[in-house]
Amino acid sequence: MASSSATWSSKQNKQFEEALAMFDKDTPDRWHNIAKAVSGKSAEEVRRHYEALVKDIMQIETDQVPIPNYRAISGNNNRGLYHNEQIRLVKNIKLQ
Repeated sequence: MASSSATWSSKQNKQFEEALAMFDKDTPDRWHNIAKAVSGKSAEEVRRHYEALVKDIMQIETDQVPIPNYRAISGNNNRGLYHNEQIRLVKNIKLQ
C-alpha cells in the first residue's frame, strides 16, 4: 500500500463521516458508495478506515484507552458549533 493511501486528510475524513451518515450498513455496495464520496480512496481503504475506527471506539468504551484530560477553552469561538456537528454525525453512524 502506498503511503498516500494510508494518510487521510481532514477533508477526506469529513467526506468519510458525511458518507457514513448517508450509507448505513444495509446499503447495497456501501463501501463503493462511500469511496465515491471520499476523494482518492478505494472501497477497501474506506472499509479498513471504518474498521480501525470501530476498533478504536471499542477500546475506548472498554476503558483500554484513557480519556484525555482536556483543559477548558476560554473565550467565545466557533469550536462549539463544529463539535455539535460532529456529535450529530456520530449519532447517525450504525456500527455493524
